Amino acid sequence: MTTSLQDGQRAAGRAAARDSPLAVQVCGAAQGRGDARDLAPAPWLHARALLPPPDGTRGCAADRRKKKDLDVLEMPSIPNPFPELCCSPFTSVLSAGLFPKANSRKKQVIKVYSEDETSRALEVPSDITARDVCQLLILKNHYVDDHSWTLFEHLPHIGLERIIEDHELVVEVLSNWGMEEENKLYFRKNYAKYEFFKNPMYFFPEHMVSFATETNGEISPTQILQIFLSSNTYPEIHGFLHAKEQGKKSWKKIYFLLRRSGLYFSTKGTSKEPRHLQFFSDFGNSDIYVSLAGKKKHGAPANYGFCFKPNKARGPRDLKMLCAEEEQSRTCWVTAIRLLKYGMQLYQNYMHPYQGRSGCSSQSISPMRSISENSLVAMDFSGQKSRVIENPTEALSVAVEEGLAWRKKGCLRLGNHGSPTASSQSSATSLAIHRSQPWFHHKISRDEAQRLIIQQGLVDGVFLVRDSQSNPKTFVLSMSHAQKIKHFQIIPVEDDGEMFHTLDDGHTRFTDLIQLVEFYQLNKGVLPCKLKHYCAKIAL
Repeated sequence: MTTSLQDGQRAAGRAAARDSPLAVQVCGAAQGRGDARDLAPAPWLHARALLPPPDGTRGCAADRRKKKDLDVLEMPSIPNPFPELCCSPFTSVLSAGLFPKANSRKKQVIKVYSEDETSRALEVPSDITARDVCQLLILKNHYVDDHSWTLFEHLPHIGLERIIEDHELVVEVLSNWGMEEENKLYFRKNYAKYEFFKNPMYFFPEHMVSFATETNGEISPTQILQIFLSSNTYPEIHGFLHAKEQGKKSWKKIYFLLRRSGLYFSTKGTSKEPRHLQFFSDFGNSDIYVSLAGKKKHGAPANYGFCFKPNKARGPRDLKMLCAEEEQSRTCWVTAIRLLKYGMQLYQNYMHPYQGRSGCSSQSISPMRSISENSLVAMDFSGQKSRVIENPTEALSVAVEEGLAWRKKGCLRLGNHGSPTASSQSSATSLAIHRSQPWFHHKISRDEAQRLIIQQGLVDGVFLVRDSQSNPKTFVLSMSHAQKIKHFQIIPVEDDGEMFHTLDDGHTRFTDLIQLVEFYQLNKGVLPCKLKHYCAKIAL
């Protein structure tokens, strides 16, 4: 009897050991020692296991759960009409590659304006560059991409504007705007954005540029750019500028020097000695802006102002305002600061305009072909077959003959039905046919014409045609040449009852302004250069 009771206690101990992980370890250790008496559990352990539930509630609940499970198992199974949509826990029916990948880049809606104040909203990723935004608008509006489209940051409350470089992130630019500011992004052409890589002699006049003492010999404009882009040496830009005193309305004329480390001014005349130089501003945490209304908003002595604006500027008091005495001087300062701040990045933007950070890259977008002078060749159509004139002398003589032919002949425009119209109707039509052209700007002032040309770049051949304010019957051709804006009056002349337009006192006459513009786009004539780029107010 005693033996059977001990066997029962040992069996209960082994059952309890199976239920407790800690007991499993203890039992294993005991079995390793071979001591069977140590495996006997405590009396309270098997006694508690043999006790029935207090009032039978636990047992009843367990019975009800078992009965419910049996009822569920006894229910007939319903066949699945779409077995291919069911996923087994072991095999996957739908491959993960079939699902679109989640875009981790956040998107934001930006609003871009054009010169006629029309706007367009775009949903763009957070890492989109200014060049990609321009490329997106070019494709949406079916414009020809000649690499001159530019995104501008416009700050109307302080009258400032700057080029957003092609590599800059647009969302980062917007993050520096205050909630109460009505800043805008503008999309328009700027032919001078990279013109200093093509014609640096117009941007760096000799009297404003000097070099380090170790530089010997004459420096060509191309070498100036190489020195700007190198890290070994630097060209020094110097000259007088009007600076606005901090916290005051007065301006003071000071001698400034631009070096790689920043902008300095001399406290003693034009002295460049280190003890006379005082630091004015750096480029790392500031952007260079052009002043649009310096005389009105800031009381500047001229309309050629620019300023340094810190990225975290708290108001107009943080601006460091400067003013040049002419447009060429301001262009030189601003261009040199851009080169010193961005260096080789600008050259890469110029050489590889489609290398963006977002999806609008050269791999996904094929650039539209642009028309330039390099793609134009001289052709001879006098024979039965056309031929390319390869001899430069022959091409020049053909151009002269064509110009003489334009002077002698009087062209008749065809009417709406394809038949020549009468002289009176032709003159009336020629007066209005130019109004639909993008280069014609109707009744704008001389200052407004200059502002449009400066906005789109002081590049040789940028032009527009407008009505003359001094003489209502004449027109004015406004164009840019050598960093200056020149105005030429288009005078109407009458011959045998017909009205013509001329720029050279009647030597070369045109029946309408379209003929005049087309002629001077191919021939320089009395103009300082050919007409190349027209100023137009585009609509988005």
